Amino acid sequence: MPTEKFTVDGCEVVEKIKELVHQGNIRRVRLIHKGRPLIDIPLTVGVGVAAVTALAAPVLAALGAIAALVTECTIEVERVGDTPAKKQ
Repeated sequence: MPTEKFTVDGCEVVEKIKELVHQGNIRRVRLIHKGRPLIDIPLTVGVGVAAVTALAAPVLAALGAIAALVTECTIEVERVGDTPAKKQ
């Protein structure tokens, strides 16, 4: 599976994950801080973006709490398909 990594400030974590979910074709999102995984979020392929966003609301709230505690972390995204999206 193609994977991508994004390094973001703690305050940007939730917005970046929302952005990635809206792009679609994502199978799994991991939040990593200092090399240690903090949370692993599996996403169901084939479910609409609106459904994923609604189901992910509690997870996004937890991410917000975690993000408040970290200064910088890495978001690792596992995509479905052959080509990863452009890195930012």
